Amino acid sequence: MTATPIISVANVRKSFKDTRVLKDVSFDVEKGTIFALLGSNGAGKTTLINILTTLLKADSGTASVNGHDVSRKQNDVRKSISLTGQFAAVDDILTARENLELIATLRHVESPSDVASDLLKQFDLVEAADRRAATFSGGMRRRLDIAMSLIGDPEVIFLDEPTTGLDPQSRNAMWSTIQALAKGGMTVFLTTQYLEEADKLADEIAILNEGRIAARGTSEELKQLLARGQIQLRFNDLEQLRVAATLLNGYEQEEDREVLSLTVATDGSVAQVAHVFCELQRADVEVAGFSQKVPTLDDAFFKIINGNEVDADVRGS
Repeated sequence: MTATPIISVANVRKSFKDTRVLKDVSFDVEKGTIFALLGSNGAGKTTLINILTTLLKADSGTASVNGHDVSRKQNDVRKSISLTGQFAAVDDILTARENLELIATLRHVESPSDVASDLLKQFDLVEAADRRAATFSGGMRRRLDIAMSLIGDPEVIFLDEPTTGLDPQSRNAMWSTIQALAKGGMTVFLTTQYLEEADKLADEIAILNEGRIAARGTSEELKQLLARGQIQLRFNDLEQLRVAATLLNGYEQEEDREVLSLTVATDGSVAQVAHVFCELQRADVEVAGFSQKVPTLDDAFFKIINGNEVDADVRGS
């Protein structure tokens, strides 16, 4: 029996005046997973998060979080979720401890001081506990922001571009934090500009393009929308390159005459790669060098965005 999704979105639409931002968006998110929503700037990612967190109403369609309809059961949804926006929502005048205790008090949590102490330990902020947040680095402010978001044990946490502006070390630390949240049973809904981040963290990815979900699946499934292996062949002269291109015209290929290279798309199998080299050897084409390229999530993202391949649900393929 399939578990009931903790987030369900069906045919959601949203326009601002004459601009249609979301057009029939539909997807589900399973409990305890990290779900990444990707898209170009202005694709509607934040608009969708605002709808799911009850900050904005959809024009049509339905959406539910933790079994509660976001338009009819707003209070129940808000009790189930936490939202960390693109900018840390900490009070700079207060210390880290005071920020945490304030939120715990507002959420009517028992023993706010104990909750604050536990979160300071969990997010490695004990030494900075009594410093004003204004003195924190970007990474420390982000950790404090997420710690504040966890007060009240939400079922779902929405992270809207949580690592934007962080240095690589702080970003890696944030990745570890997000993974730990999911391992603890929390559902993480993530938007990010960094495809590497989604590749590393997400159990499932959806790509939002021109107001619709253009593709959805795991990172590996999305990569399979591309040729699974590309061989870049390099030659000593243009004539050898031309002969090779003609010989291998049954393969999708791309020439670069400036560097005397020919990139050939294959299915990634050893047999097909071997066949390419056998064909070249039989024709006495001399290859000066070669390298293999494995498709990345970046490659898949740009193919989907540029090709506008709507509704490419590749799960389980």
